[in-house]
Amino acid sequence: MESNKIQNYISITVNDEGPFKYEEGTLLEEIIKDFQPKIKHLIVAALVDNQLKELKYTLDEDCDIKLIDICSSIGSRIYQRSLSFVFIRACMEFFSGCKVSVEHSLSKGLYCEVHYKRSINDQDVIRIQERMKEIVSEDVRLEKSRIPVDEAKEIFRDYGQTGKEKLLKYREKPYINIYQCGWLKNYFYGYMVPSTGYLKEFKLQYYAPGVVLQFPRFEDGGKIPEFHEHPKLFKVFREAEKWGEILEIDYVAALNDLIVTQKEDEFIRIAEALHEKRIAELADSITENIHEKRVVLIAGPSSSGKTTFAQRLMIQLKVNGIKPVAISLDDYFVNREETPLDEKGEYDFESLYAIDLKLFNRDLERILQGEEIEIPTFNFHTGKREYRGHKIQIQSNQPIILEGIHALNDELTSAIARNKKFKIYISALTQLNVDEHNRIPTTDTRLIRRIVRDSKYRSKDAEATLAMWKSVRRGEEKNIFPFQEEADAMFNSALFYELSLLKKYAEPLLRQVDNTSPYFSEAKRLMKFLSYFVALEREEDIPKTSILREFIGGSSFH
Repeated sequence: MESNKIQNYISITVNDEGPFKYEEGTLLEEIIKDFQPKIKHLIVAALVDNQLKELKYTLDEDCDIKLIDICSSIGSRIYQRSLSFVFIRACMEFFSGCKVSVEHSLSKGLYCEVHYKRSINDQDVIRIQERMKEIVSEDVRLEKSRIPVDEAKEIFRDYGQTGKEKLLKYREKPYINIYQCGWLKNYFYGYMVPSTGYLKEFKLQYYAPGVVLQFPRFEDGGKIPEFHEHPKLFKVFREAEKWGEILEIDYVAALNDLIVTQKEDEFIRIAEALHEKRIAELADSITENIHEKRVVLIAGPSSSGKTTFAQRLMIQLKVNGIKPVAISLDDYFVNREETPLDEKGEYDFESLYAIDLKLFNRDLERILQGEEIEIPTFNFHTGKREYRGHKIQIQSNQPIILEGIHALNDELTSAIARNKKFKIYISALTQLNVDEHNRIPTTDTRLIRRIVRDSKYRSKDAEATLAMWKSVRRGEEKNIFPFQEEADAMFNSALFYELSLLKKYAEPLLRQVDNTSPYFSEAKRLMKFLSYFVALEREEDIPKTSILREFIGGSSFH
């Protein structure tokens, strides 16, 4: 009898505590009920022996468990994905025959549109929110089932979800996992919570012509952040949507079709030409205001392509007869021992105060007044500024180009009046999505760019890049995103075809992340994400001046 009893139980550790005894076959969902009271935020998934599992996963053997709550990047994605499902169902119940599209991020929420025979209004949004609350209170199970691909195609065809239907022809496996929320079936890229009862925290914000779905954010300590309008950023996303219409690309399946039929060459040329046209327009704006706005400031998050953009902008300014002068903010670093420390007691090189603001502003004023001055060069080996005879003197029609993470922050250039500055925000704001309901996060695009570049130019493997990405994102939230709406212009550095190109570089690097690594689940997620794309093998059509050359190599600017 004692032997049988031992066989019916498994031993587990949870968040490095234990071991605990549970019956063999216990659901993760049952186990978290014992641990949720000790955890501040809602638990939505778990790592079981370092493998990401849904809470509906059955435990059959001894294992180590790490709980995942909504204040993690993984947990946040699971929550918003599940909430999107409830939103889509509520919309389809109110507006029979409508099509819902999850477009892009906006004000730390998801901007969505309801395509119906009339435009939705603020009262419609209130009704949708109330219906969502009812679905949440009903605690509807989100059931997952595995069905043949052909059957899934019929489901999506009936719903009018052509993006999903077309993408399935590129699926290698003969089956697909779909979720069901009441009467509605759908496919989502990633796991869900077990039931709608988990999704109590959310808000809807009407934002014509669509709606912003808000949810708890891990960057905000598990709270729903206050909604802020971002009209300039929203305009850039709308422009990207128009570019998609010009290129006749709506979802990933359309891009795959081009590559499979070897018709991508013209598409690449048009996409690159749209970039060049936009950069030329920015150069024209700077030229028109050259006697008023002499300081051109460029900022954007990691892997936005700032270096290549700045070089191409300088070329277009020269085409206009303008001779810009670039100054490196790195040369104005304070001596290393004076660098501010972060919360871990380590040098914080991303701090605004890692720059000698007093010296920088004094030099900047004198340069703009036409004086010849000697600017410093920072010696990264000794950690000190040096003067090596590098002198600058400019004419009244020469702009100064400054590129850096703090460029949009007026404190960096406090000695210069705001009306004397031309600020440019750059980011890879992709509008191409996987399908109607599965978007491509801007963050993922930049992360994949960074993985490829770090490997090629910095001798870092994918695990090293993934390890530091959280810190990079934290710096962006603090130093860049709060100032993006202060820009005079925005440049979207995303290229519709880039993930098809980056796939062949990124996948081998991601495969090297060992299954014992704390970043294994993230590497696995990115590989699954890239699996939706057909690889673009030929590179000869990609210009040497393309922003993507900054990451894959072969740039004429290196």
